[in-house]
Amino acid sequence: MILILGGTTEGRLAVRVADAAGTPYWYSTRGDLQQIECKHGEHITGALDAASMLAFCEENDIRLLVDAAHPFATELHRTVASVAASLSLPVVRVERVYSPVMPGSDPASLHWCDDYDDAISRLEADGVTRLLALTGVQTIAKLRPYWERRDCWFRILRREESQEKAAQQGFPAERLVYYDEEDEAALIARLQPQAILTKESGESGGFPQKLAAAQAAGIPLYAVRRPALPAGFEVVTGEHGLRKAIERLVPGFFPLRSGFTTGACATAAAKAALLALLGHEVGETVDILFPDGETLSLPVELQYPRSGAAFLRRNQNPRGDRGRLPRGTLISPPGQCMPPRYGDAATAIVVKDAGDDPDVTNGRQIVATVAFSDEPWIHFLQGEGVGRVTLPGLGIPVGGPAINRVPRQMMEQNLSALYDGGLDVTISVPGGRELAQRKFNPKLGIVDGLSIIGTSRIVRPFSNEAFVEAIRREVEVAVAVGSPMLVINSGAKSEAFLKARYPDLPPQAFVHYGNFIGETLKIAADLRLPKVVMGIMLGKAVKLAEGHLDTHSRSVVMNKEFLKGVAAEAGCSPVAAEAIDRLTLARELWNGLGDADARCFFGAILDRCYAVCDSVYPSAVPAASLTILLLDEDGNVFEPYS
Repeated sequence: MILILGGTTEGRLAVRVADAAGTPYWYSTRGDLQQIECKHGEHITGALDAASMLAFCEENDIRLLVDAAHPFATELHRTVASVAASLSLPVVRVERVYSPVMPGSDPASLHWCDDYDDAISRLEADGVTRLLALTGVQTIAKLRPYWERRDCWFRILRREESQEKAAQQGFPAERLVYYDEEDEAALIARLQPQAILTKESGESGGFPQKLAAAQAAGIPLYAVRRPALPAGFEVVTGEHGLRKAIERLVPGFFPLRSGFTTGACATAAAKAALLALLGHEVGETVDILFPDGETLSLPVELQYPRSGAAFLRRNQNPRGDRGRLPRGTLISPPGQCMPPRYGDAATAIVVKDAGDDPDVTNGRQIVATVAFSDEPWIHFLQGEGVGRVTLPGLGIPVGGPAINRVPRQMMEQNLSALYDGGLDVTISVPGGRELAQRKFNPKLGIVDGLSIIGTSRIVRPFSNEAFVEAIRREVEVAVAVGSPMLVINSGAKSEAFLKARYPDLPPQAFVHYGNFIGETLKIAADLRLPKVVMGIMLGKAVKLAEGHLDTHSRSVVMNKEFLKGVAAEAGCSPVAAEAIDRLTLARELWNGLGDADARCFFGAILDRCYAVCDSVYPSAVPAASLTILLLDEDGNVFEPYS
């Protein structure tokens, strides 16, 4: 059992992660103002002091505390630390992403304060007499010595509780402004403050926007630093890190373990290789930054650089102007740098852990070799076991290595933060050529090996996201090769029937949707496809007709009451309802209904399928057309009006 302390944006994130497990948990907030749905958890309200939290944890057999509260909730953080120490419980802290200074901003206009007393002292010393405080209603009392003698406005939530709290502190109601009225820029323009005071609230607290507004207006921003967390908290910065921490600390909470994509593994290996190439010590793990700002750690094995003689002859200053580190970049803590080993190349390996997802690359080595280059950019090369692109449509140059856009961006982001010169990055997957025969790569125009993918960076077991992304890539290839239509189907059996029906179409025109009918049609709508043909077997058709665009058995089962209702509305005889009651599988209806009932019933099912799909495609694309072919077990197409 897990106890989540929330009430924030991070609390919502923690609930989303916990709900995905389908396992009971507790979600605690101080008040009842946060409206949140806990699908599998119980939301409890009321402040918990150390004694009550301790009793609650013992009574409910809590095994993990997740601190997802506000960064300035210092009393709660101390309580969590105390209870954790008493019961020997682990604590995972869901921390915000902090980016206090944005590229292009003026650091001189940002004044850090240790606490609110320090903020008052700095404001007074700088002669600020008109202040816009964006620190919230809880800080009105702390800032009383300032606002009692100066012009000050506080922005608060438009809630009765907040207004009453401000009134209790004697703060003038006419000096209150509200979140739902104006943004920071409009407030500054109207109130003309000399400065803004805020908290180090991170990206989810809008800190970058507040800083940008202040700098655009040419006024300073005073920011109170977030308090330090108690020792012993394991810090994560996003949902993937939280899930992996829960999987490790509370085994069994999630029925299946998550893993890392091939793209994430390649990024970690490439970063480790570059660190070694630059002469820095590489430990057993490497942290990589994901595009959403989350940082996760992956285990690596390192092969140090070869002799650097050739490179040193080419450039006596190995870093030179090309290799200088961006100002302010911290590669490794002081004292942990190795003597320089400037070689031509360095190689690192990550053994892919796909969790419990049945991925063919699970347990395989993902190898990255990084070398200095005279070109001023990062150039990706095809290594052993990585495929080569032969068809357009994947967003990858034809003839280049099959490394998809997101993994490329991840590697570029992580490597360019360490080194701003040119690099050759070779990604290899030993044995990948053989593994590729078990994937759809040849159909996508990828030959000689695997593609390096990883849109979501994390592999969820039996990953829906990965499957949908694979569908998108196949549809994009179908468009790129000029197919006049897209023919979607549930699997190999129905595809064989449809290929016989449309023998002149290229093989790329046929795409499996599996259970993701809705997602596939959304992709067709996104790409503005003019014509889609969908082949569907009866088992999926009856689920689709009921409105389920995801037809997986874990999401929806055949609803006999719904089917009997359809039969009745279609004017079928009472015999049809009896046949439906006897069903074990939907396909039994092909032989279980008389001719007249079959025409009525299957026609009604087909009409409902069209109606459900229409909201996604084709109505979203002008002049587009969708044809749905209801297939029986022998590949015959049901013609409702024949």
